[in-house]
Amino acid sequence: MAKISPNRHIELAGVNAVRALLEDHDHIAQEISGSNDHGEDLHVLLTRNRERTGYVLAIQVKSGRAYKRSKGYSIPIEDHYNDWKNSKIPVVGVVYDLETKNLYWVNITATLQSSEERIKRVHIPRTSLLNSETLSDLISAIESYVDSTGTRLREFTLEEAWAAVSRALDGVDPNKVPNPLFEGWAELIFRHEKRTKRIARLTLQLSPVLLLTFLLLYEWPYQVRYVQNYTELNPVLVVGGLYIFISWMALTIFFELRAGRRPKETGNCLIAVCGLYLWIPVMDDGDGVEWLSESLAVSSVLVSHFGLITLLTLNIKREVKRKKRRST
Repeated sequence: MAKISPNRHIELAGVNAVRALLEDHDHIAQEISGSNDHGEDLHVLLTRNRERTGYVLAIQVKSGRAYKRSKGYSIPIEDHYNDWKNSKIPVVGVVYDLETKNLYWVNITATLQSSEERIKRVHIPRTSLLNSETLSDLISAIESYVDSTGTRLREFTLEEAWAAVSRALDGVDPNKVPNPLFEGWAELIFRHEKRTKRIARLTLQLSPVLLLTFLLLYEWPYQVRYVQNYTELNPVLVVGGLYIFISWMALTIFFELRAGRRPKETGNCLIAVCGLYLWIPVMDDGDGVEWLSESLAVSSVLVSHFGLITLLTLNIKREVKRKKRRST
């Protein structure tokens, strides 16, 4: 029959001490089954105000006198060198001193990555004490390390998080190594993701209106010159009336689209008015057929005036009908 290891109670004492410390501060710790232990004893999800932050780590716990040294403690690397060094999340080593009941920690992954030589042991100074007062130091160090490597998890269920941790321990994924040039912008977007999406959606909806605005500003001097060349009318009033009509159509289309409706009639009218009255004044060199150009300028006044009245009347009547349907 299989026998229980004589050191099992010593090993469990360290794991239990670490898990108890983390859970006392509302962090989520999952113990790894001994049959699945490949160099880590705990997977940990860090929290803040009882909400998961996306920062994760793995912990290897060692207990007993074998890991105690004259100037501190040490954890043997053994055959975990590549796994711990290339892990996409930090692997933290913790030693439990059975005599003093104290815990001491070190970021094994960061230590291995910073060493140019292949080391066999990671040393832990006595100053790296881990308890309720110093736990925040470990968390700050882990958060800083994770931010620098771009391995923070985003919007995950508990099951997805544990799966991600397991995958992360397999090694560095080049597709997830951050580009420092854009990482700061990405972090800002992640922090305000919902607001960013709303701004992006609103910008996309406004882009046709903004484009039309720039077009009208560009067209203004050509429109004024055209009216002055062929009529005795006030060019500001003529062009201003046309611009007001076009602006009302553009805004109507914008708000109709936001409401989830396709303003086909208004869209066709806007295309027809812009196609007829915007491009000809720009192309005109002053030598056009006078009666035809004058007719075009005068007709723009009539179209703007009656078109705006029709636009407002139809849409107000439609809105009254919608209001009646909502109230019934």
